[in-house]
Amino acid sequence: MPSEKRAAVTYLRTTHGLSTTRACAGVGLSRAAWYRPRINWAQRDAPIVEGFNRALAKNGRWGFGLCFDWLRNQGHPWNHKRCWRVYCRLRLNQPRRRKRRLPPVVRQPLVAPTDRNEIWAVDFMQDALYSGRSFRTLNVIDESNREGLAIEIDTSLPSGRVIRLMEQLREQRGLPAAIRLDNGPELRAQAFVDWCEHRGIALRFIQPGAPQQNAFVERFNRTYRHEVLNAYVFENLTQVRLITGEWLPLYNEERPHRALGRLPPLRFAAQRQWPDFSSYPLST
Repeated sequence: MPSEKRAAVTYLRTTHGLSTTRACAGVGLSRAAWYRPRINWAQRDAPIVEGFNRALAKNGRWGFGLCFDWLRNQGHPWNHKRCWRVYCRLRLNQPRRRKRRLPPVVRQPLVAPTDRNEIWAVDFMQDALYSGRSFRTLNVIDESNREGLAIEIDTSLPSGRVIRLMEQLREQRGLPAAIRLDNGPELRAQAFVDWCEHRGIALRFIQPGAPQQNAFVERFNRTYRHEVLNAYVFENLTQVRLITGEWLPLYNEERPHRALGRLPPLRFAAQRQWPDFSSYPLST
């Protein structure tokens, strides 16, 4: 390391009286590096450190990519190499998981709709409190811009709760033309099927055992589990609803999404200039 070589040169000059030329040659340090003024990295990179602190204050589970995209969306001009150096100096880099090798399969493209409320995606998740009591979440997103519309949380979510959540969303933003969903009993229930038929909503069930056909909401589920469910120890459902309620606006308004050009879902939707999107607040 250059700092260790500098210390060795200092030792040879002060203790053994060697000249700078001989001391630098002995430890393999160039004289230009010896005479070059030392940089106070902590002072120079203080704005970047502060930027990372503000990004991680939003969500402590963000990695370098999300933090860097968030900083660029805030208008900071630092390039990724400098930011990565600071990120590593702060020891924020985490080991990357190795991908498992899977046999080749034929991939079917999942095309995102271009219009708001064209297709919604619905899926359930399951987790447990610290006491061991399990609970479920019902996640609803708009596939056009990956916006998280709602996350319903309770120990039981039958078809009646699904219908009630959909009615709440209908009052807030209208209903979709179609819903993509799996074959769970709550979603296959006759009450929910009849409600969708009455509202003129087409149901697009995926094939059993093929969650990749509902990939948009599955990706949303992964982010929600990584940044919320796996990041906290919950003692009751109130804590789960509170933290989820704080996270969902952050996801929609500030968290960069790589599939959306590194923009948050609502900012990406605003750039499409949908005429009825003005009622949704955007972060500045």
